[in-house]
Amino acid sequence: QVQLVESGGGLVQAGGSLRLSCAASGRALSAHAVSWFRQAPGKEREFVAAINWSGDDTDYTYSVKDRFFVSRDNAKKTVDLQMNGLKPEDTAVYYCAARRSPTPMETIALYDYWGQGTQVTVSS
Repeated sequence: QVQLVESGGGLVQAGGSLRLSCAASGRALSAHAVSWFRQAPGKEREFVAAINWSGDDTDYTYSVKDRFFVSRDNAKKTVDLQMNGLKPEDTAVYYCAARRSPTPMETIALYDYWGQGTQVTVSS
């Protein structure tokens, strides 16, 4: 079992930055691909970014490319999401998720473990 806890959310003005962190406990996270998803009010949960088990392969949804950057430290069992140039449309609850596979995927149903989420609010 892997337990995930997100932190780092908050309120920021448009153009600002936030760094989200996902901390894992329980089993080691090194064999798991990890992704970030987000869910805005009234919308479905959507894929944001993913990183493979070793950290040398990443994937981003088009709307956050070149603004968001995902990284991981397997020794510390953390996965971070650096968010720059934030826009009001980035406002959502952000979730990290891990799957029992080294390969990241964008499909929600393929993830085995989820955090409780952290709120990110971007004001205009």
